[in-house]
Amino acid sequence: VQLQASGGGLVQAGGSLRLSCAASGRTVSTYTMGWFRQAPGAEREFVAAIRVNGLTTYDQPSVRGRFTISRDRAKNTLYLQMNSLTPEDTAIYYCAADSRRWIQSAARMRSSYEYWGQGTLVTVSS
Repeated sequence: VQLQASGGGLVQAGGSLRLSCAASGRTVSTYTMGWFRQAPGAEREFVAAIRVNGLTTYDQPSVRGRFTISRDRAKNTLYLQMNSLTPEDTAIYYCAADSRRWIQSAARMRSSYEYWGQGTLVTVSS
């Protein structure tokens, strides 16, 4: 499975962006998929995940009520809608996928994912 993330860019605080992650090589409709981010000098951290049954989980409270993860099975694509962005959201955002049907707690862990995209940079100016 190859993952291609896109949609990052420079946005002012309060603005919105929608990230996309296009999968190829295999259908990922039955995969657990997630978004992680890595700020400069920081560890890669969990942002959101969507499980096979459609249930979603988010890193609370950092993205609570502002970010929405979704997937389009027909397009084999994962999305992350980000609203009310703040400078603290500045990071490289990575999408990830795994064929295993992880429970919620496991879907939040980097080690649960086999496939990773190359990342897309989101910069939020104040």
